[in-house]
Amino acid sequence: MSKKLSDGQRSLIEKELRRGTSKSRIASLLDVDYDTGLEMIESVKLAIRPEIGDKITFKFRESSMTGIITKLLSNSAVVDIYWQESDMMMQDIIEEKTIVNFKDIIDFVSLPPQEEDKHVILDPQPTVHLKGTKEYDTYTEED
Repeated sequence: MSKKLSDGQRSLIEKELRRGTSKSRIASLLDVDYDTGLEMIESVKLAIRPEIGDKITFKFRESSMTGIITKLLSNSAVVDIYWQESDMMMQDIIEEKTIVNFKDIIDFVSLPPQEEDKHVILDPQPTVHLKGTKEYDTYTEED
């Protein structure tokens, strides 16, 4: 796709992805054909996918919470909560780690190092070797 996305289009796609709207519905809202819509959606998806180590704010039961992503799952993340930056009343309900859906992430924040960071272990994603690739063949020969 040679055309750049406008801020309005990017905002609409991001909002609808967080709501769980289907790709065909998003394409319809953008007033483009399905294939063009898919390209637009994929470009935004790549830009909004969080990374391990990102510090985020999110809502849980109408309370504002802040934490650091320690592991990524397919559409959610394991987050260590920063209690000094979060609603302390939630400490009785939520463990020190919780699962946050990507759609529940409100914002990415920059914070100075937190007390909790001393104990945080960032869990890297496993390396996947697809069968039939050079990496897979090399990996299996070494076993």
